[in-house]
Amino acid sequence: MTTHPKPRPDAPLATLRGASKSYGKLRALSGMDLEVRAGEVLALLGANGAGKTTTLGLLTGRLAPDEGEVSVFGGDPRDAAIRRGLGVMLQEGGLPENLRVAEHVRLFSTYYPSPRPVAETLELAGLSDLAKRPYSALSGGQQRRVQFALAICGNPALLFVDEPTVGLDVESRRGFWTVLRRLREQGTGIVLTTHYLEEADALADRIVLVAGGRKLAEGTPEQIKSQASGKRIRARSSLDLASISSWPEVRQASLSEGRVEILSDDADALLRRWIAQDPQLSDIDVRTVNLEDAFLSLTGTHGDKQQEKAA
Repeated sequence: MTTHPKPRPDAPLATLRGASKSYGKLRALSGMDLEVRAGEVLALLGANGAGKTTTLGLLTGRLAPDEGEVSVFGGDPRDAAIRRGLGVMLQEGGLPENLRVAEHVRLFSTYYPSPRPVAETLELAGLSDLAKRPYSALSGGQQRRVQFALAICGNPALLFVDEPTVGLDVESRRGFWTVLRRLREQGTGIVLTTHYLEEADALADRIVLVAGGRKLAEGTPEQIKSQASGKRIRARSSLDLASISSWPEVRQASLSEGRVEILSDDADALLRRWIAQDPQLSDIDVRTVNLEDAFLSLTGTHGDKQQEKAA
């Protein structure tokens, strides 16, 4: 019986080395270096068009690089034997609507040499109670769970989940996080793309930040956040937002729920100025930057966000 290819214990599950890809005149990916390791969650973050989808396409064998190298389990991901060791959950996946949930899982499990037991797959995906329900009768969030079940039913060594919690409520999203952590503890390498930066912060062992087809930054969530200087200050103020925004210590300012919110590289100087000019200043809260702040700072999208708020 054919088994999943096994990389050396000290080798990464997948690598990109100087990988580039163009679509006509559009350079979608340029000189990308990347490693995915066993037993970790790697979050690939970037705005739409940053190069995430192309990166996933190379790693899953759906695309070939124009330049550079792609290796998965030490081989070419376009090789069918290699791809049987992968699990892939993409954003869009049309499935026959007349089949029941368990039928979908049972059918997909036959494509792999060493699949999980169907009952285990259903349990991991939170579908045990929906096993007999037709796919067409499921909600959008429940259909996403089925798509996840099909990605893990083959017991993959390397799992790709692209925006996996879109359409899920908060409770279901947290349940999904628990399952990903469980798979990671079992040694699965996981590549996650998400627009929920809280999700990346909660799950990722490493983050790779991509913009313009290039890698901007790489590190743990704390390392990424440390690369964005400054603090976020919130307070109730009698001063108007335009006046506050003109201060040299203010990098970004907005109004939210009656409080002025400021991102500043010099919080001490800002607070001294603010207190001196506004004796009525109250409800002051000073915090270090979060992953969203770091993402906006490192990708240079603060201005775009400000324009969106003003629109």
